[in-house]
Amino acid sequence: MKFNKKKINVVDIQQTKKSVYATGIGNAMEWFDFGLYSYLAVIISQTFFSAVENDQLKLVFTFATFAIAFLMRPLGGVIFGKIGDKSGRKVVLTTTIIVMAFSTFLIGVLPTYDQIGIWAPILLLAARIIQGFSTGGEYAGAMVYIAESSPDNKRNMLGSGLEIGTLTGFILASVLASALFIFLSDDQMASWGWRLPFLLGLPLGLIGLYLRKGLEETPIFENELSEDESEEESFLSILKNHKKDVLVCFVAVAFFNITNYMLLSYMPSYLDEIIGLSSTTGTIIITVIMVIMVPLALMFGKLSDNIGNKTVFLIGLGGLTLFSALAFYFLNLDSLVFVSLGILILGVLLSTYEGTMPGTLPTMFTTDIRYRTLAVTFNVSVSLFGGTTPLIATWLVYQTGSNLAPGFYLTIVSIIGFAVTAFFFTNTSGKSLKGSYPTVASKSEYKEAVENPKDALWWKEGVETAEEIMPVEEKKDNQDSDK
Repeated sequence: MKFNKKKINVVDIQQTKKSVYATGIGNAMEWFDFGLYSYLAVIISQTFFSAVENDQLKLVFTFATFAIAFLMRPLGGVIFGKIGDKSGRKVVLTTTIIVMAFSTFLIGVLPTYDQIGIWAPILLLAARIIQGFSTGGEYAGAMVYIAESSPDNKRNMLGSGLEIGTLTGFILASVLASALFIFLSDDQMASWGWRLPFLLGLPLGLIGLYLRKGLEETPIFENELSEDESEEESFLSILKNHKKDVLVCFVAVAFFNITNYMLLSYMPSYLDEIIGLSSTTGTIIITVIMVIMVPLALMFGKLSDNIGNKTVFLIGLGGLTLFSALAFYFLNLDSLVFVSLGILILGVLLSTYEGTMPGTLPTMFTTDIRYRTLAVTFNVSVSLFGGTTPLIATWLVYQTGSNLAPGFYLTIVSIIGFAVTAFFFTNTSGKSLKGSYPTVASKSEYKEAVENPKDALWWKEGVETAEEIMPVEEKKDNQDSDK
């Protein structure tokens, strides 16, 4: 059956799964770099900020460099998002992955403070800025690509593959960091050992580039491009006309990334510097928890497709509201069992977001503005809240003298997220992308969409008949049979 463009989108589920692998490796590349920076933060602070006498302030400066780089993400989102909406999702994804790989490799070859003085932290910041700029187009583009390539009833499950890529990148970083801490002496790690994982960034990026070269453009974007000749909407106009969706997206990204960065970026340093746990032990515990989170993310993605993404969000937000402070209390007990339990609580609840967020955020905007609106909203929120999480958490402990301060911060964030989600978010699981016709992967799914046009076009008012979503050829056949 030949389908009319801008009607029902039919995708090959096997091809979609291949797209998940190709986009997921870019996400893994991004978080491989972030993971390395977090696991090696103490060594990096001593290497690039050796002029600072206080060890805790060294760590503050290190995470400040980490946070400042996030200021470039919105700019990357604006530029790459506009390219993505105009020229296609694929062209951006093949560009960002190689830029990220280069910036990761660059950190591995930088001279130290003892070698070139103040230029060492400046160059470190430059490498992080390049990373932040490319990441501004990477993750939003990957989310959009998977959402537009997936059948509506499996969008969250397939989208969870991006967060599985996140976890895979972190696991790889932690395994490499652990191996280095085990097999190298402290002097070897400080002089050259910490560089080795960063040097792997370039070959990993080249592998990702090879996989992404084989991607096809998403059917939804191609259909929109071929049919829509309207003038491009400015971002100010987007903010005015879609302010509710932008606000909900902004808050969702905030509570997702504060939790994400709290566990995956800040926790290694928290266990080392605050709790006094050895780097090797802390890294092993976090790695085991992340391995557990991989099937959990997939499970929550499937659950979200079945019971709705709003319900799964509320489960995660409610759990973090109740148990964040308790988790950090467990971390401060003198027992590896309780430390592991505290991290497990945070990991399980974070998995509710990992399984639902990538498949949900793209549903908030229409095709013509989806990439750039999501990219800018996502990256502004991440820059203000996600990337600053390690810095804020470190500062809160430093200022209050309480090791539980990060847990209370997470509690407050979760309460705000719960209220916004409960009152303003509309469930989009199993529904077509906003402004788009249904996307299906089988005849039964196609039949269901045709038989329930109001459900299929939930975003469109006044849908009464199946003719609005049926292919032209099928409508003609029906008319001929009536005659």
